[in-house]
Amino acid sequence: MCELLAMSANVPTDIVFSFTGLAERGGVTGPHVDGWGITFYEGKGSRTFKDACPSSESHIAKLIKSYPIKSEIVVSHIRQANRGCVSLENTHPFTRELWGKYWTYAHNGQLSDYQDKFVVERFQPVGDTDSELAFCWIMEQVLAEFGHKQPEDMKKVFSFISGLADEIRALGVFNMILSDGVDLMTYCSNNLCYITRRAPFGKATLIDTDVVIDFDKETTPNDVVTVIATRPLTNNEQWHILSPGEWKLFRQGELQVC
Repeated sequence: MCELLAMSANVPTDIVFSFTGLAERGGVTGPHVDGWGITFYEGKGSRTFKDACPSSESHIAKLIKSYPIKSEIVVSHIRQANRGCVSLENTHPFTRELWGKYWTYAHNGQLSDYQDKFVVERFQPVGDTDSELAFCWIMEQVLAEFGHKQPEDMKKVFSFISGLADEIRALGVFNMILSDGVDLMTYCSNNLCYITRRAPFGKATLIDTDVVIDFDKETTPNDVVTVIATRPLTNNEQWHILSPGEWKLFRQGELQVC
């Protein structure tokens, strides 16, 4: 299957350290060689980089590992194809517009018998993966439930989406990352974890490659940064492991009460 990576922070922060570890799983320490992608939010805009080749070999991935793009929300994915061919259009993350905002989504898992359930009209998939079609169906259901004007209480929207995720999980494995550029939602089917880093900061060591960082030298005392991943990326920190069916919502690095 695939692996996910995301970040929510209260200040523009780069994800070079975490992405360096994830990229190794795309062909060196893991079998996820069928493409990768990453989306950085910058205000209301976003920039996305994708490649259909393994992240461990991609020149674009080397750029991401060496160029510290600052962002408050990042969504990333490395792919091991099971539905749909290896191609750029089937590479996560996927993005759609709703309520004047870019929504970004990535999925880890495989679904079965989903075609009759995921009936869509406005939000059409470009590729042929179960992942993208599920995303389009989620957006379709959100629009049908809340209409064309964004609700004031977005927590109700994400709570509604968690119910949709429960339905999708009945069709197979559905680990999901979803963001509207303000909030970052995580939903666990079987493998998902997170860590929130805040002062006092210390050193962290990647599992997948020989890289160590001292966050105390890279941050200020007021920084709060949460990183979400399919599996822990470091071996000397305490990661929170999510349970099946559990979901979390983060805003500016902080866990929200929903």
